[in-house]
Amino acid sequence: MACKVLVVCGSPVVASTDLLQQLAGECDHIVAVDRGLDALLGAGLGCDVYVGDADTVSDEGRALVDAAADFEVERHDPYKDYTDLALALDTIRRRWPAAEVVATCATGGRPDMALSVLGLLASYADAPVWIEEDEVTARILHKDETWTIEGAEGKTFSIIAIAPNTKVSERGLEWELDHSPLGLLADTGISNVVRSTAKIQVHTGTVIAYLYK
Repeated sequence: MACKVLVVCGSPVVASTDLLQQLAGECDHIVAVDRGLDALLGAGLGCDVYVGDADTVSDEGRALVDAAADFEVERHDPYKDYTDLALALDTIRRRWPAAEVVATCATGGRPDMALSVLGLLASYADAPVWIEEDEVTARILHKDETWTIEGAEGKTFSIIAIAPNTKVSERGLEWELDHSPLGLLADTGISNVVRSTAKIQVHTGTVIAYLYK
């Protein structure tokens, strides 16, 4: 049976202790991505696997990585061709095939890094991918995937195409769509409002959908 893996990324914008503890309790495994280990330590949590080159983790975290007593370490040379998150996703594919991914501490900070994170998570098509932050829940949806949203009446919802030739349907929102094309990174689906149980369906392409808490 497929499992759920929490990936704590290295954004300088750190999720709250409450959210980290909640997500850790909902997931089967935890992967710390470089500085993500500090976020976990700050919330009184550990990880199953650390992945990274240890160039942004704190001295405390680096000491734990060097000791490698309480978790497994996949340490990489800083002069590598791939980001730590890319390597972490490869680790998940290898250790837990078809695992559902929940990423946090994944937004904010440098805009180039934030876009890279989004692209990497979108490339993980093995199973559902979520981004959980204190103010938003996001879901990456590929062709033929759906997201049913319940109990969110009045909340803001946005959907953005992150692949060309994307077509979607939306029900239960203030402005609904029916097999409608979304331009790449276009603003068509920005700032909608949930009115009832909502269903989002992607017919072609890939989107990221945001539900603000």
